[in-house]
Amino acid sequence: MSVVIPDDILQASKMTEEELKLEIALMLYKQGKISSGKVRTWTGLTVLEFQHELAQRELCINYDVEEFQSDVKTLRSLNLL
Repeated sequence: MSVVIPDDILQASKMTEEELKLEIALMLYKQGKISSGKVRTWTGLTVLEFQHELAQRELCINYDVEEFQSDVKTLRSLNLL
């Protein structure tokens, strides 16, 4: 699926196409609609670039207790904990 954003909307936003795509991706991430991996894949950002973009917007990485427990379980299964 593709979404077409009219040129006049892009011009009115005073953003490049890539900047607008990043803003949309980060908005969806902030709302918990897509993962950080999806944001990075869609925008082409590295992990550090993604974290930098979050920091610039004073956003936190979405990481809840359930994800933490899953990570601990994985680390234990790998004998890393």
